Amino acid sequence: MIRKTAKGYVVKSEKGKNLDGPYRTRAAAEKRLRQVEYFKHKK
Repeated sequence: MIRKTAKGYVVKSEKGKNLDGPYRTRAAAEKRLRQVEYFKHKK
């Protein structure tokens, strides 16, 4: 999940834990979110 904050866009889990950020653009945050989802399901 991507949230907009005063410092930029932050990637958070569904439970609210901070995964990464802040990013200047939403596109950069979405790229990181895709990376997290990829490695979460890679087994």
